Amino acid sequence: MRIAALFPGQGSQAVGMGQAFYRSSDAAREVLDRAEVALPGLLELMFDGPADTLTLTTHQQPALVASGAAAYAAWREAGGPEPVVAAGHSLGEFTAHVAAGSLSIEEAVRLVRARGSYMQDAVAPGVGAMAAILKLDAELVERLCSEARSAAAGNDGADATVEIANLNAPGQVVVSGDAGPVAAVAEAAKEHGGRAVPLKVSAPFHCSLMQPAARQLAGDLAAVRFGDPAFPIVCNVTAEPLASPEQAPELLERQVTEAVRWTESVTAIAAIGVDRFVEFGSGKVLTTLVGRIVPGADARPAFDPDSLTAALEVAGQRGEA
Repeated sequence: MRIAALFPGQGSQAVGMGQAFYRSSDAAREVLDRAEVALPGLLELMFDGPADTLTLTTHQQPALVASGAAAYAAWREAGGPEPVVAAGHSLGEFTAHVAAGSLSIEEAVRLVRARGSYMQDAVAPGVGAMAAILKLDAELVERLCSEARSAAAGNDGADATVEIANLNAPGQVVVSGDAGPVAAVAEAAKEHGGRAVPLKVSAPFHCSLMQPAARQLAGDLAAVRFGDPAFPIVCNVTAEPLASPEQAPELLERQVTEAVRWTESVTAIAAIGVDRFVEFGSGKVLTTLVGRIVPGADARPAFDPDSLTAALEVAGQRGEA
């Protein structure tokens, strides 16, 4: 059985995340306890909320890393096979490094806590926006972004940023940037038969407005030594496996300002003959996206002991989560 491990990003958080694994798995409990030592108060927020505090980017990023790493630890403890490849959506790439042993859980949660803070502070509230553009292909959305930038620049030249932030699946592209141009792309998308869904985010992620955050994060990444991963990690900004651990800091820095190439990443993983995608952590957003990118693919979430056990049984394992 050739397994691909996937780790979710922002938007997958939920109050209670990781708590069932904490109670049922010694390996998961160890991961979560180590995350708590690194960031005191993290587990109480994950388990008990409140939801509005957990949703803040500075909190949800380390919470998602901790829950994903804990779910993966429970999988391995229960006899689940080691993946042949892994990928994480946005901040989930840090979780993939933890699972692969190239980054410690302590380093990872501290890095993404700082990452969330830098991203939150990079753009003043209300200046930026993000929107999901549905039912249109990426080439058309890129053209609409270019037209919106030109129109904004032709007015006063200010606040003219709008870029593709996430290539999530065919017919699902997220744009990010200044609020005006993002709204213009959303309106233009409707005129071309698409749909536009404004996203409830605290900042315009994965676009050039995040350059101050990327510069700050670069210093933190430079202070961390990445080890050799136990299995390949497909990187967001290249949609290719990490060539060497020395490249990890640069690619994770670029990820802050560049698009998440998720469609290409999943397509590349499927091309190597993976039998099953397993999403570790909170929610099942990536499981749904895999089904849209690779129709008929076997994709399963492992967000609690029951779903993890179901994935194990299909994989021919009989461990206890």
